[in-house]
Amino acid sequence: MSILEHFYAHHIYKNYPMTDLQIAKGVSLKHISTIAEKFGIDPENIEMFGKYKAKLPLKAIDREKAQESNLILVSAISPTPAGEGKTTMSIGLSEGLNRLGKKSTVVLREPSLGPVFGIKGGATGGGYSQVLPMEDINLHFTGDFAAIEKAHNLLSAIIDNNIQSKTNSLLLDPRSIGWKRVMDMNDRSLRHIIVGLGGTTSGVPRETGFDITAASEIMAILCLAESLTDLKQRLGNIFVGYTYDKKPIYAKDLKAEGAMAALLKDAIKPNLVQTIEGNPAIIHGGPFANIAQGTNSVIATLMGMSYSDYTVTEAGFGFDLGAEKFFDIKCQSAHLKPKAVVLTTTIRALKYHGGADLKSLTEPNVEALKKGLPNLEKHLENITKFQVVPVIAINKFVSDTDEEIQVIKELATSKGIRLAVANVWAKGGEGSEDLAKKVIEIVESGSSEFKPLYDWKSSVKDKIATIATEIYGAEYVDYTSKAKADLRKITNLGLDQLPVCIAKTQKSLSDNPKLLGRPKDFIITVREIEIAVGAGFLIPITGNIMRMPGLPAHPASEGIDINDDGEITGLF
Repeated sequence: MSILEHFYAHHIYKNYPMTDLQIAKGVSLKHISTIAEKFGIDPENIEMFGKYKAKLPLKAIDREKAQESNLILVSAISPTPAGEGKTTMSIGLSEGLNRLGKKSTVVLREPSLGPVFGIKGGATGGGYSQVLPMEDINLHFTGDFAAIEKAHNLLSAIIDNNIQSKTNSLLLDPRSIGWKRVMDMNDRSLRHIIVGLGGTTSGVPRETGFDITAASEIMAILCLAESLTDLKQRLGNIFVGYTYDKKPIYAKDLKAEGAMAALLKDAIKPNLVQTIEGNPAIIHGGPFANIAQGTNSVIATLMGMSYSDYTVTEAGFGFDLGAEKFFDIKCQSAHLKPKAVVLTTTIRALKYHGGADLKSLTEPNVEALKKGLPNLEKHLENITKFQVVPVIAINKFVSDTDEEIQVIKELATSKGIRLAVANVWAKGGEGSEDLAKKVIEIVESGSSEFKPLYDWKSSVKDKIATIATEIYGAEYVDYTSKAKADLRKITNLGLDQLPVCIAKTQKSLSDNPKLLGRPKDFIITVREIEIAVGAGFLIPITGNIMRMPGLPAHPASEGIDINDDGEITGLF
C-alpha cells in the first residue's frame, strides 16, 4: 500500500487521526547532497548541517538566470482561527508544478519559536504537503534566529555601554533610544522593563523592553540584503536615537556594523531542505507580516529563481498585509516581477467572515458562506491593483460540500477569474495539479504586468493613505499627536522617500480585529511611526499591535515531549 493509499484508508474513511508529525516521520528522507544535485548545485559547494539540511553559497545566485524564472506568490484571504494553509498550498503547488514537468522550488520563511510553543503552530506545511525535516525546521533549524538575536542584542549592549562610558561616550540621550532587545519566544513580561539598576557599575537606568526576534530590524535587514556588503551597510544605517543636542546617531557611529555582520556570516546563507516528494525547498528568514514585511529573504528568492523554471513563495497573513509588503517593498527593492498570485481560500474561513461560529465551521452553511464572500472579493480587487493575474485556490477540507464549492465557482466565473480546488493536505502534489495547470496558463499568457501600488518618492502621508484607502478600504487616516511628531522627525532626518511597512492586525482589513468580512466606513489610526533605516522602510503602527506576543493559557509547549531516543512527540 502506498503512503497516500494508507492515508485515505485510515484517515479519511476510518477517521484515524494522523498528525503532521506522524506523516512526516513516515517519509524516507533523501540525503541533502542528492537534493542539492537535483536543485542544480554541486554537493561539494554546500555546507551540510547533518544529513538533511544545508547552507547554500551566495556565489551560486545567478541574476541573469533568475530573471528568466517565473515568480509565483501565494497569498490568502483575511486569516481566521480556523487557518487557511498558505504554506501548505505553496508546497503543494511547487510539488504539482514539478509533476507537470516544470522545475520548481518552493521558497519559504523560517518558523519562530514563539508561535511553535504558543498557539499558531509551526510553519512547515501540513499533511502530505510539508517540508522536511519538520522537527528540525520548527526547532532551532540551522541557528539563523539565534544569530539574528545575538547581532541585535550586541547593538543593545554597545548602546548601553556607550551611555555608561566616561571616555567614549557619544552623549546619547537615553530617553530618545527606541532600540530594544529581542528573543525568539513569547514572553509578555518582557515588553516593558527597566535596565541599569544596581548602582553606578551596572549601567544607567532607563526604560526599554523586548520584542520577539521576528520583529527585529535585523531580521528585516537580513531578508532585504542582497550581499554581505549590502548587509553591513544596512546594519550601519540602523537609527539608534539622538544626542542631547539632537544629533542623530546610527549604528555606524557606534562602530557596531562589522561585528554584527560577522555574527550573521552564516545566517545570511539560505537553507536547503526537501519536500515530502523529494523536491528542493529553500527556507530562510522569518519576519511576521503584521509587524514586519512578512516574506522570506531576497537572497533565498533569488537563489530559487536562479535554478527553477517556477519559483513559488508566500507572504504572511492576508493579501492586505504580507502580499502588499511583498509587492511594494521587496519587489521594488530587489527588482522582482511576479507573474501570478494564488489566493488561498477556505470554505470555513469564508463562513467565519460571514458570521458563523468557530465551532460550527465544519457544518454546511451556504448562507454564511455567501455573507463572507465580500472578503474574498476585496482581496481579488486588491490583486488587480498590482496588475498581476490571480487564481483562486480553494484549500479543500473533508467538511466542504459540493454546494458550498459551487458558490465560489460561480463568483469566480462571474468575474472571469480562474479557480482550482486544491486537495494538497491529503494528496500533496497530485492534489494541486489543476492549480498548477492554471498557474502555467497565466504565466504563458503573459497577462501579468506587475506595477507597484505607490511611488516611494511620494510623501509619507500619501503612501500610508494609498494603502489604507485602496488596500484596506478605509475612509481616511487619522494620526495621533505622537504620530504627527514622528512625521516631523522623519522629515528632519530626510527619510521621506522610504516605503512604509504598516503594522496592523491580521484579523481584519481594518485596524480593528473584530471587524470581519469587508468592513466599510472605518478610519485607520496611526499611533506612531518607527524608523527602520537599515531595513529601508518606515513602520506606521496602527491599532493595538504587540511586538512581543504572550503565551495562551494552554500553550502548545504543554504537549511537546522527547524520549531517550531523541524522538520528539506532540509537535503538531
